[in-house]
Amino acid sequence: MTETRRRPETVKTRPAQRSAADDAADAPVDPDQQQQIRIAWAYFVEGLTQGEIAERLGLTRLRVNRILQICRETGIIQIRIQSPLASCVALERALIRRYGLRDAVVVPTPRDEGKIRAAIGVALGGYVENAVHDGMLVGIGWGQTLRLGLQSMRRRRMTDLSVVSLIGSMTRGSGENTFEIASRFADLHDADRFYLAAPVYADDEAQRDSLLGRGVLRGIYDKAKSADLALISVGNVSDHNMMLALGIVDREAAALRAAGAVGDILGNWLDAEGRPVDHPLNRRMVSLSLDDLARIPAVVLASGGPYKFEIIRAALRRRCVNVLITDERLAERLAEDREG
Repeated sequence: MTETRRRPETVKTRPAQRSAADDAADAPVDPDQQQQIRIAWAYFVEGLTQGEIAERLGLTRLRVNRILQICRETGIIQIRIQSPLASCVALERALIRRYGLRDAVVVPTPRDEGKIRAAIGVALGGYVENAVHDGMLVGIGWGQTLRLGLQSMRRRRMTDLSVVSLIGSMTRGSGENTFEIASRFADLHDADRFYLAAPVYADDEAQRDSLLGRGVLRGIYDKAKSADLALISVGNVSDHNMMLALGIVDREAAALRAAGAVGDILGNWLDAEGRPVDHPLNRRMVSLSLDDLARIPAVVLASGGPYKFEIIRAALRRRCVNVLITDERLAERLAEDREG
C-alpha cells in the first residue's frame, strides 16, 4: 500500500499566458493547509515518525495524528493499492460468472464496519480513473460512497467530458447530494455539467409526469439516458439510507417495508427479487428509470456492508448494473448465496 499526496498539475503555457503556478502564487496562503501538506510530506515521503514530525513542528503527537487523518479525509493523501489479494481476485471472478457482470472489484473488509464505505470509495476512485476517457458522458447518482470515491480521484483535465445527474436533488443540503457530487466530479475533470433540477420526489404522479414530459428537464433526462458510464450506489430500508436518515421518506419507511422493499436504486424502491414495489414513491420519483439505467453500457454500483446485502443482490438480479465494487465479506455472501 502506498499513500501519496495530491500534486498540482503542470500546465504548459505560452509566455504571454498566466500559468497555474502564477495563479497559485497569487492565491492567499491557507496556514492550516500548508501545515497539513508539510506533515503529509514528512510522514509519507521523508518517512519520519509521527513523534519526529511533532518535534520538528512543535506539535503534539496526537495533533500530528489528527492532521494526517484530515489529510486522508480531504483527499490530500490518496491511497493506491498496487498488488491485489488473491482471495479478492477469486471473488471478483466468481461474481462476474454468477451475475453476468462485465467487471467486479472486491476490497478487503475493514475490521471497523464504519470504514467500509471509505475502503470501497478508494477502489471506486481507482476504477473511475481507468474508465473515464475524453468525450464521455458520465451519469452520477448520490450517496456517501460516491462522495468518498471523489476523494480518491486525482484531478485530470479531460477533453469534451460531460457529467449529468441521474436523479433529482434533496431539498436539504448534503455533501452526498447528487448536485454536489456531480459538481465535484466535473471540477476534477474540467467537465461540462447538467443537472436534473427537481426534487427527487414530486408531490404526485401528475407533477412528476409534467416535470419529465417536456422542456428542459426532458432534455436532461434524455441526455442521462445516453450516458456512456453511470456511477451509482444503493440504500437499504434503515437509518443507513440517506433519505431515511435525513427525514425525506421517514414517514413512508414502514409502508415501504410492508410492501416488501429491501432498498432503493436512484430512488426506485425494490423488493428482494429486484422488482419495483407497489408504493406511491415509485410513481413520484424524478430519476432515470431502471430500464433506462440498464441500457447504459457501463453501470458501476459501489456499495457494501452487511446491511446492504439484500438491496445489492436485488440490483444484481434486476441486471441494471454490470460492474460491482464491494467489500470482501459481502462478496462472499453474494458468491455463496444459494438463491442467486
